[in-house]
Amino acid sequence: MTKHLEQTSEVLATGRQSPPSTRPRARVHRKIGVVAVALLGVAVLAGACSSGASSSTSTTASGSSSSGGGSSSTGGPATITIQNFSFSPAKITVTPGEKVTVTNKDSVAHTVTANDKKFNTGDIAAGKTVTFTAPSSPGSYPYICTIHQYMTGMLTVKG
Repeated sequence: MTKHLEQTSEVLATGRQSPPSTRPRARVHRKIGVVAVALLGVAVLAGACSSGASSSTSTTASGSSSSGGGSSSTGGPATITIQNFSFSPAKITVTPGEKVTVTNKDSVAHTVTANDKKFNTGDIAAGKTVTFTAPSSPGSYPYICTIHQYMTGMLTVKG
């Protein structure tokens, strides 16, 4: 602390700072570490903000994938996995009244909540799995995580 005060006094008095070799290196390395951690955090959050909703791949209740518009259900189990702050698949097609299983693989709670409130899992704790019933009326049901509203998906009911 005394060394730092001496350096600050020297800068104020002379307008010059001591040569770099006399400055404490630990403080410089600590600042670099803080900046690196902050940049890594920004990169992780930027990746987490993309929910995958812009993906053109949709998955049927059987788990098969197709590109483009929608696909029809073939009667297999309907599942949504939450991981890295996104829904996978971001688009899923089910039959009316089908059970949909949601597994949260993140370390924080999430929800799967229809924008029109036709379905709502409530909070799904980290590492937990819940099931909800798809609406009985055919249609497209956009949904979000009410905790992290940038997380979006689409449930399509085909009858």
